Amino acid sequence: MLLGIDTGGTFTDFVYIDDQGVRIHKVLSTPEAPEKAILQGINALGVDNESLLIVHGSTVATNAVLEKKGVRCCFVTNHGLADMLTIGRQARKELYNLNPKPEEPPVPSNLCLETGGRVSAQSEVIEPLSDEQIATLISKINYLEPEAVAINLLFSFLDDAAERRLEAAMPEGLFVSRSSLVLAEYKEYERGMATWLNAYVGPLVIGYLDRLRAAVKASSVSVMQSSGGTIAAEQAGKQAVRMLLSGPAGGLMAALHIGEKAGFDRLLTLDMGGTSTDVALLDGAIALTNEGQIEGYPVAVPMVDMHTIGAGGGSIASVDAGGLLCVGPASAGASPGPACYGKGGQAVTVTDANVYLARINTRYFLGGDMPLDIKATNQAMESLAADLGCEPKEAAQGVIKLANEHMARALRVISIQRGIDPRPYALMTFGGAGSLHVCALAEALGMQTAIVPVNSGVLSAFGMLAAPRSRELSRSLLGRLDDVAVEQIEHGFLTLVRQGQAELMAEGVSLDDIKINYLVDLRYVGQSYTLPIQWSDSATVTKDFHTMHKSRYGHDLELAVELVNLRVSLSGEMPKPRLVEQCSRDKDGKVPVEMDDGMHIYQRKELMSNDVINGEALIVEQVATTYLAAGWQCQVDHIGNLVLSKL
Repeated sequence: MLLGIDTGGTFTDFVYIDDQGVRIHKVLSTPEAPEKAILQGINALGVDNESLLIVHGSTVATNAVLEKKGVRCCFVTNHGLADMLTIGRQARKELYNLNPKPEEPPVPSNLCLETGGRVSAQSEVIEPLSDEQIATLISKINYLEPEAVAINLLFSFLDDAAERRLEAAMPEGLFVSRSSLVLAEYKEYERGMATWLNAYVGPLVIGYLDRLRAAVKASSVSVMQSSGGTIAAEQAGKQAVRMLLSGPAGGLMAALHIGEKAGFDRLLTLDMGGTSTDVALLDGAIALTNEGQIEGYPVAVPMVDMHTIGAGGGSIASVDAGGLLCVGPASAGASPGPACYGKGGQAVTVTDANVYLARINTRYFLGGDMPLDIKATNQAMESLAADLGCEPKEAAQGVIKLANEHMARALRVISIQRGIDPRPYALMTFGGAGSLHVCALAEALGMQTAIVPVNSGVLSAFGMLAAPRSRELSRSLLGRLDDVAVEQIEHGFLTLVRQGQAELMAEGVSLDDIKINYLVDLRYVGQSYTLPIQWSDSATVTKDFHTMHKSRYGHDLELAVELVNLRVSLSGEMPKPRLVEQCSRDKDGKVPVEMDDGMHIYQRKELMSNDVINGEALIVEQVATTYLAAGWQCQVDHIGNLVLSKL
């Protein structure tokens, strides 16, 4: 019995699969203790905990970073480099501001410690690490009483002997994160940030997963990683930095799986939840990046390549000092939530605007299990309209229009700004609120096709069950590609492969079932940034690099190509959830429809393959509502997806 769980800022989603089929469920999240909502959902589903195989997308690491509520952590580096994380890359957020507001450093200066153990770029020992230095460092750590320690010595990816000695000497009970294990790559700042983030949230993740495992008593608990693969909960805490995009990665895995089954391999995806919206581009595979960011911090571990904005169903509408309407990024969250939830929320949210415009039908919200407070919505909308000096309906339309523009801008960032024409792609929307805005967003980008997948409101939870067990491993190997011996490259790959195979086999994956993909990060000599290229041989990857560079940046150069990193992706496929074929309606059968306040309403569970609906209409289901705008047509495909076409 499989259970996929996605913990979001507003709702916690469940997808349960057994021999009888698929069941879905939603409950309000409990941010102060996420496991409470999970237990509530499991109890509501009435399933046997001990037989469950749970795959979970968690926001514990993400929220700790966003809210700056990680643990007290010491940062240990070489002499003279204590300010490494504070100085960063000296990139200014406001280029022309001569008096920028000072930013709080990631690690307070009193928690930044220095020691020996320095090696050169040629792996030569410049300053040995003495026993006396170790004893001095441990004395300082005992005095400071941190919960975690991040160790980041220069060029540890070449020789990590000093880091290992420091790790072994740390007081018992401390969470220790060393850079040569977290991210064995060059660039000491980015490596240091990843190592610190891992230590900053690691104890919180371990504590949460231990509580969850003890509470649910399932036979297996796995966690989604930011790269789109899963890892056993027992190992996840030590790699907490790889969970910062845990939930969104699940949505992309599901989109890839369902898109493949539906015949769409080129997708723009939009995951709109209660707090934020994530957009991504899929071209037959999930793109990964090692240039991600969270709260302004670089995250150089592999994660799904997506763009996130603070716009969701719970985004709050307000009027600024100039009398202009604003939407987001502040969110009503799960408590008090939108005004229509009837939990004390008084501000208008995007959800309230959809309710006011009758795009959310109060009788069918969450399958009719959650009543909505229309009076509270009307009062909030009237108050907003008074501040704007317009009618309430105009205010509601303005909220929707502004939220749509925020999301359309995000879609342009992930496509047009990268030189990719979105028009040949299909727009796949999911999350609890995405399908309410799908038609308007597709029109904004000139797209003719959109998809609302089966179980769209809980697609990220569904994607947890479509993800393989996986590892993304890397190691820097710098030098001109023509000068690096093939044997050296192959030995580097072999070392990474053996590490990944051992970790996956420890999770029960058979050696014969492990798939391996080899990549190299290349750049022109003198460049700072790289492009990932599939490894085959030096001549082929050089040619492929020139081609990709020209495609990405519009030009290639007659310069030597430099090797920077070796990357290995290992995955052990798990049984993927089956998508049930839908039956077609009899030739003379009519699609069941009802009218409510002038709107055509269709129950998604009553739709069958090849059914056709013309907008304007609402298609309601337990965990989402699709607003089919005028000028759009919907056809149900063979697995139950809603395929929308512009007429």
